[in-house]
Amino acid sequence: MAEFPIVSESPLLTFPDAVASPPGSPDEGLPWHYGDPLGEQRAAVGSVAVVDRSNRFVIAIRGDERLSWLHTISSQHVQSLPDGTSAENLSLDMNGRVEHHFVQTDLDGTTWIDTEHDRGPDLLGFLTKMVFWAKAEPRDGNELAVLSLLGPDADGAPILAALGLDAMPAEAYAAVALPGGGFVRRMPWPAEHSYDLLVPREKLGEIFTALTTAGARAAGIWAFEALRVADSRPRVGLDTDERTIPHEARWIGGPAEAGAVHLDKGCYRGQETVARVHNLGKPPRHLVLLHLDGSADGRPEPGEAITAGGRSVGRLGTVVDHYELGPIALALVKRNIATDTALVVGPCAAAIDPDSVPADDTIQAGRLAVDRLRGR
Repeated sequence: MAEFPIVSESPLLTFPDAVASPPGSPDEGLPWHYGDPLGEQRAAVGSVAVVDRSNRFVIAIRGDERLSWLHTISSQHVQSLPDGTSAENLSLDMNGRVEHHFVQTDLDGTTWIDTEHDRGPDLLGFLTKMVFWAKAEPRDGNELAVLSLLGPDADGAPILAALGLDAMPAEAYAAVALPGGGFVRRMPWPAEHSYDLLVPREKLGEIFTALTTAGARAAGIWAFEALRVADSRPRVGLDTDERTIPHEARWIGGPAEAGAVHLDKGCYRGQETVARVHNLGKPPRHLVLLHLDGSADGRPEPGEAITAGGRSVGRLGTVVDHYELGPIALALVKRNIATDTALVVGPCAAAIDPDSVPADDTIQAGRLAVDRLRGR
């Protein structure tokens, strides 16, 4: 069973009908829901909902060389990231295993990074140690807190007026400053219309109230997690383990592909593994969506083994109830496991959603070159 550190409680837990996330969960201290978790998910898809994600750890980096410096120590191509844009990024270890996943936004001379609360201090420590002589100044940026706006009405006039904006960012990963401090950026997930708001932490309750008064449904982190899992978007430390490489978790690609690993950039820590898998091999596991038996007595826990015929074939990640799909989960399973394999995890029977299985029919350039040399 996965263990997560206790975090301080969000002030939004004092809002009417707020129910706290389960003790020991990765989002302990945040509102889990506001009395109608499935209705909150429907609002996030069909109208507009606002979710408290203020446990995200925020880092701020200033300095003229911040982008070129980040480019050399992370997996994404960010050296020429334009002002007012964002990207997803990874920090890998020497063997190409994922240590950190983060979203970075460059705006008005500062790069803002937000990541998982339990991994943020370690990421900040790594960045600080890697500065050397670069003109880059990483620091704790937790004066900003994260909210997420989800749904097709998120760019409606009442919401825009509440935020003091004329328009929301039109393109994925684009960002604009908010009049009262912070910024809003458009994200390509967990839903079609998704925006992250990084707002002054002392104004968190005020802005949340303004948005709900403007028509946004107050939604707990359950709603965000359900949509994220349905969209097969992994969360580091929950849907990954210490062996996970980027190919397994679908993090390959530049910003245009909503990825976190650019394949056409210079050297960075762990690049050898990424290049080897891309050119010559296949990842040993891949991320899939599981449908769980809702009639079982209880739910499995993240980190539990997934078995087929009594043999371990994978690792369970996030488990959540979706308003349409029922109980679902993300899982890393061995790549050769057929989609019709009967699986068991904890007390539940499980089945792989065949539509979630990544395509695996391409021949890598390196493998093709080797075959040609061998006359195949």
